[in-house]
Amino acid sequence: MIWLGDKRGDLSDWLTQRWVCATGRRVSLAGQPWLDGPAGGTRQIGSSFFETYSSENKLETVRDGVRGLIPDFKLLEEGNGRLAAVAPQVKAFYEQTSRFGLDFWSEWHGLFAPLGRALSVLFSKRLQQLNVPLSPLDSAQGMSSSVIQMRDPESGRIVQTSWVRELHATKNVLYAGSYSICRVPGHPSPCVKVVFPLPNGNAIVLMKAEASADGALSLKSAGHQFGDPGFYFVVHDGAGMTRARYVKNMKEEIRVYAAESGTVRADHTLWFWGIEFLRLRYRMRRQPGS
Repeated sequence: MIWLGDKRGDLSDWLTQRWVCATGRRVSLAGQPWLDGPAGGTRQIGSSFFETYSSENKLETVRDGVRGLIPDFKLLEEGNGRLAAVAPQVKAFYEQTSRFGLDFWSEWHGLFAPLGRALSVLFSKRLQQLNVPLSPLDSAQGMSSSVIQMRDPESGRIVQTSWVRELHATKNVLYAGSYSICRVPGHPSPCVKVVFPLPNGNAIVLMKAEASADGALSLKSAGHQFGDPGFYFVVHDGAGMTRARYVKNMKEEIRVYAAESGTVRADHTLWFWGIEFLRLRYRMRRQPGS
């Protein structure tokens, strides 16, 4: 790895940021708050990122009681009456995430496995962010799940919730992301917003919500143009300028459904250029005594 200094960071990170700046568009976060979110420094992200972020932004951290990725599912239902059909068990998982333990399995498809290894070497292990397992053995011992809400001390409102998952086998951070509800210009109803801090910026996934007849909830980051739900890279240059790149050909879907008693399952599928390259399967079980 080639280090370019504390401002630019590692060469591979800096080149990615230059691509976003060259191909993305300039944005005002004040006017487009749906593209605002926690941004990382040039060094490791890791499991303690959001504790530091909360302190620096004068937010209170909530670690006791029941904590959910979505404090109230009705926030997602506004303007989308069909979500009333989502199964109560699924709503309970999103509102009471801290009560659930997780198991999961990953499946890389075809020629994409070498790409996963390359991303791990270049970015994931070094940054301790987005460490998707490359082998079933990596996930065999399970993972930890830490849910911490961040609250505005003046209004008392939960502004976002951090969800950090760490693999027991490798001690690598699988995901360190923040969850909130927001509206985007290209969709009529609220979306789930997930922000993954990265060096000098972040990756933002905006997912529209759909309900199935069987009570399942599908979250889809799929759109056609800038302003739609989908995947965005955002770079903060340190001089007050922010640029965002909509990655149209990167799409994903998370289908969450009620399973056996006290259990919710999820199928998380990702596509690039219309080709499925990764599937994650989750089992979320309510912990005894919770």
